[in-house]
Amino acid sequence: MTDATLTSPQALTVWTIDPSHSNVEFAVRHLMISTVKGRFNDVKGSVQADPANPSTGGIDITIGVESIDTREAQRDAHLRSADFFDTEKFPAITFKSTRIEGQADSFKVSGDLTIRGVARPVVLDVTSEGRGKDPWGGERAGFAATTRIKRSDFGLTWNQLLETGGVAVGDEIKISIDVELVKQQ
Repeated sequence: MTDATLTSPQALTVWTIDPSHSNVEFAVRHLMISTVKGRFNDVKGSVQADPANPSTGGIDITIGVESIDTREAQRDAHLRSADFFDTEKFPAITFKSTRIEGQADSFKVSGDLTIRGVARPVVLDVTSEGRGKDPWGGERAGFAATTRIKRSDFGLTWNQLLETGGVAVGDEIKISIDVELVKQQ
């Protein structure tokens, strides 16, 4: 497969993320007994794709960390603090693809995920969820992606030891992304 930077820009179609129809969600173990889920409400980005050669595309996503929502205001405030995301110094999480491999309906996207100023390579498992015209004459496409990361790899190391052993917050984070893209003219 080819690297996204080797593609002729004329062959690529640009798509933008529709933030009102897209979700970036995460799940993490809490107190070693349950799973807490949350989401980021501020998601922006674009995809450059060549339908004839999906491996030549590129993906660039920015997530506003201040938009974190776990349905618990006190927990959200703690997650925004220097103990976790430190949103004053690091207001965004970014993902920039480096390689796309597979078919148009199921593929892997490798790229650099940056959290708290720390960039690490990750691989997203992506599936196409469909494509079609919207009621306003535009073209849309949907994709779902998943991956797992260790928060400690990105400097998110705050924790609390439990009396019974173990920790308050798990290290493994499950990430689930559902995006609706709008084709640009």
